[in-house]
Amino acid sequence: MCNLYKMTKTTDEVARWFDAVDALGGANFGDEVFPGYPGAVVAEGRLMQMNWGFPLVMKGRDGKPLKPKPVNNARTDKLDSFFWRYSFEERRCLIPVTAWAEAEGPKGGKTRSWLSRPDAELFAVAGVWRDSEEWGRCYAMVMTDARHGPAAEVHTRMPVLLREEDRAVWTNGSVDDARGLCVPWQGELVLDRTDQPWVGGAAKSKRLL
Repeated sequence: MCNLYKMTKTTDEVARWFDAVDALGGANFGDEVFPGYPGAVVAEGRLMQMNWGFPLVMKGRDGKPLKPKPVNNARTDKLDSFFWRYSFEERRCLIPVTAWAEAEGPKGGKTRSWLSRPDAELFAVAGVWRDSEEWGRCYAMVMTDARHGPAAEVHTRMPVLLREEDRAVWTNGSVDDARGLCVPWQGELVLDRTDQPWVGGAAKSKRLL
């Protein structure tokens, strides 16, 4: 699953790359995006800002609601569940990504391993979005099985990567057509294992439903 990714292009570049209207007015984002923080998303033909993760409200022992947790990944085999169904059927989006990270190594000493497409400086990950009372508009990545290649070396799941010709199918096609795109990436991937520590509150693992 993905709890950290990079998007190092400017909003102007992203808008041109995805042929989208820049509704951000040239706003800048940090290069690294963590669950619970804002990221750039292409939805309804516009490049806009949303919060990464659907809010999940749980109750404490006293029965009072706790601070919402960001559910930032949606498994393909759970897209028909109540939590994801309506967003998958009605509100699919594109998430601009230059690389995503997985944690490798022993507990307490995990490091970041980055995966990217060698044929594309920027690519689209399948996403879903909705409005929320807690954070306004929010989005989640759609995850599928990692069955072979570099992605399978670091985790059992990976984001659904979309070919350029499949972007419109994901956002505007039928539910069945969109579901057909939820498969492991067949193209090449580059794995860059680093000594960057996987630490800090923002980089901690979040929930996946």
